[in-house]
Amino acid sequence: MEFLKIDFRYSELRFMILKIPIEDWIDLHTFSPREIPSLLEDYLLECQKKGFQEVRIIHGKGKGVQMNIVHSFLKKSPLIESYQLAPPGAGSWGATIAYLKKPEEVKAGMKNG
Repeated sequence: MEFLKIDFRYSELRFMILKIPIEDWIDLHTFSPREIPSLLEDYLLECQKKGFQEVRIIHGKGKGVQMNIVHSFLKKSPLIESYQLAPPGAGSWGATIAYLKKPEEVKAGMKNG
């Protein structure tokens, strides 16, 4: 999966294409908060295509800014069945486990909604 990342630092426009392997976890530490929603949308769609039933989203503990962005996105996403904070061995409140809907459930919801 490739993402176009735009970097506005130093008053010049730079484009970077990021290749992120699709695994059942993603670490958001290297992404800015404004990049998270579009990144998660693409990432979760690819995870669903690969047949993952759940993914771990590592947002870090910090002040909770990234966690709030992640949870807000997951709450609205038609791809997500449910989500919860990760258990202690998987990141505790520094990570979220998201449970993906099956592709046919998403399609059915789009037809009905």
